[in-house]
Amino acid sequence: MARKANSDSGDAAANPGRLKQIALTYKMTRKADPRVGLVLAGVGIVVFGVLLAIGFLIGHPIYLGILGFLLAFLAMAIVFGRRAERAAFGQMEGQPGAAAAVLENVGRGWTTTPAVAMNRNQDVVHRAVGKAGIVLVGEGNPNRLRTLLAAEKRRMARIVVDVPVHDIMVGTGEGQVPLKKLRTTMLKLPRVLSGPQVTTANDRLRAMGDLMSNMPLPKGPMPKGTRMPRGGKMR
Repeated sequence: MARKANSDSGDAAANPGRLKQIALTYKMTRKADPRVGLVLAGVGIVVFGVLLAIGFLIGHPIYLGILGFLLAFLAMAIVFGRRAERAAFGQMEGQPGAAAAVLENVGRGWTTTPAVAMNRNQDVVHRAVGKAGIVLVGEGNPNRLRTLLAAEKRRMARIVVDVPVHDIMVGTGEGQVPLKKLRTTMLKLPRVLSGPQVTTANDRLRAMGDLMSNMPLPKGPMPKGTRMPRGGKMR
């Protein structure tokens, strides 16, 4: 009985948290997509109405009405999820570090290291390692990123051999991948490495270090007027 009581109290505590999260997500989505409420209502009414009409035609309005209600709720949830995701990407677009946030959620089997290279203009390269090999993802000016990506490839060439390296520039210009399509693009890459090969590549890259681990950080607050060092990378 005590276990059941604890379980019930835990579920009761969790449900308000989920409802609050859904409400916050809806508010965020509505700011970027003011019509989201009307769209969801329209989807629900259409799906329920169609199923209910079919129920009257075949003589089972109650059964089809219940089914229509469930399917309407499911359709609204799917549409809401997609529009919420689109709104989130719209708010992240152009923000520094947005690509790193997407890479952290690509899925299992990928190891992400943000900001492995950066220049004084704050163009940045992130690295992800998985069964597709090494993926370098750049954010910033395309012309400067080409130099930064090429330099990072040369640096890795001394450490990892026979591991395919892909480079992606995030953006909306020609030859770039929009932020909302970054995850899909990476998941479409052919898987050519085994699990042990991925582990070996990760170990070698960690031994090489990255920007954050190699950059000397002063103790205390950053002095006023401090500038980033000149050159292609901060090391």
